[in-house]
Amino acid sequence: MISEEPRHGYDIIREIEARTGGAYVPSPGVIYPALEALLDLGWVEAEADGARRSFKLSKEGEAELEAEAETLARIEQRLADLLDSDRPEDPQDVRGAMWRLRHAVQEAVRAQPDDLDRRKAVADILTEAQEKIAGLKD
Repeated sequence: MISEEPRHGYDIIREIEARTGGAYVPSPGVIYPALEALLDLGWVEAEADGARRSFKLSKEGEAELEAEAETLARIEQRLADLLDSDRPEDPQDVRGAMWRLRHAVQEAVRAQPDDLDRRKAVADILTEAQEKIAGLKD
């Protein structure tokens, strides 16, 4: 993903989430150590971008990416398989709705994290939705 364009760690997390339809969302505890390892190997370079760092592929990284093209293709296929899953317990329309809900919740809470009334309203809405979904019967 860094070979496509320079990215922040958070951008990488969101891109993986988007490419898997929300089926997999890596944690910062996975992404940032991986980025540090890539820096140590010399395969990426970091540029300050305000308080964050933007990562881009180095010349050494481009050579490694080319050498590992087959492995990368398998990884990309696994991500695509998550997105295109046709398992009945994992339909894309439901995954998409869950992904949109998750982001709406995060945006609502992060916009005003100290607003206890807002947080309670979000929690109440989620509880009501959970109860309605749990109550669905054949």
